[in-house]
Amino acid sequence: MHEVSLGGVIRDYLSGEERELTTYEDLRQALARFLVEERGYAASSLRPHYPVAYEVDGEIMVREADIAMFLGDGRLGLLLVFCAGQINTYKREAVALARLALPDPAPLALVTDTRAAELFAVRDGATLARGLEALPGQAGMEALAQARPAPPLTAERRLRESRILHAYTGFLKTCCGERCDI
Repeated sequence: MHEVSLGGVIRDYLSGEERELTTYEDLRQALARFLVEERGYAASSLRPHYPVAYEVDGEIMVREADIAMFLGDGRLGLLLVFCAGQINTYKREAVALARLALPDPAPLALVTDTRAAELFAVRDGATLARGLEALPGQAGMEALAQARPAPPLTAERRLRESRILHAYTGFLKTCCGERCDI
């Protein structure tokens, strides 16, 4: 099942803005509420629908992370990607997305379907934690991000990561959601 509009609006838990109600937006809102109310994250350290721009064949594309977490010093610490499917099939997409974030890559990527989760170190793709109950609170997440910084990408590596991200997200956007030119 792919994300589709339900023809309404929902108030964003973090920003207070109205968002289009889709088949997954209420789940994203529940994730934000979980991070704040259950895991103790400061709402001010989280940003919904965080855009990451990348380039493929001269065209600028944008893929949003569902939630971005910022460290106390203002640097990006984690990108959270909601998935409607097997978490492990979204790992490479989430790691590529976090590597392409600017001005510096996010050190951590989290993939969740709201029932299960996996936390990854972006620099090497290593799994750091599994399960929502294994996710640390904000201080623990900040410590993990500080301990596992992701190096900036060379131009060649940025191109490769862009192609990987595009392969994962471009297919869904062009064949299952927005248009189908095939």
